[in-house]
Amino acid sequence: MSKDIFLSWSGGKDSSLALYEIRKAGTHNVAALLTTITEDYDRISMHGVRVALLEQQAESLGLPLKKILIPKDSTNEIYEARMRALLEAGLREGIDTVAFGDIFLEDLKIYREKNLAQLDMKGLFPIWKRDSTELAQTFIKLGFKAALSCIDTNLLDPSFAGRTYDQDLLRDLPANVDPCGENGEFHSFAFDGPIFKHPIHHTIGEVVRRDRYCFCDLVPV
Repeated sequence: MSKDIFLSWSGGKDSSLALYEIRKAGTHNVAALLTTITEDYDRISMHGVRVALLEQQAESLGLPLKKILIPKDSTNEIYEARMRALLEAGLREGIDTVAFGDIFLEDLKIYREKNLAQLDMKGLFPIWKRDSTELAQTFIKLGFKAALSCIDTNLLDPSFAGRTYDQDLLRDLPANVDPCGENGEFHSFAFDGPIFKHPIHHTIGEVVRRDRYCFCDLVPV
């Protein structure tokens, strides 16, 4: 019998691959997606994707969605307190594990595990230490589709905002940019693939720059 867990869901390609691997392994059942929302903008934090598209993702995945609402100028303390409240509710339901789509950032993994350990919870990392070049190719070959929703212009040219994550994009990435954007070079929105019952239809909207970040507005159809 598979064990119920939560999945930290950003809406992007690494979260999608993590869910794909969890379902393929069959030892865990994702009971709900956990997504951090910047409530002032009604968008996925960092990724800048509209909540309406996130909700369509959850519906297409057939999974409940639990939102962690934070203000636009949130501190770590606010984020951690609101996440803790949600996780404590999960514990009362018998859920003691949260899965993440992290690949190789050790500091982030340690941070997550430390916070979970305070609640006697555990982390699950389905794609941890997979080669990011291989993961990028796997994502595309499995039939996943994604668009780049946010670009760090200190690391990547703004023209990548809104582009489809495909072989052409991978060929165009500078050599110093991780093909999965694991160092924060870019964030994505997955809109089709083997884990979805149907595609999440959208159009490419306005590109907006906020400080060093370029956000491409993905507009629901």
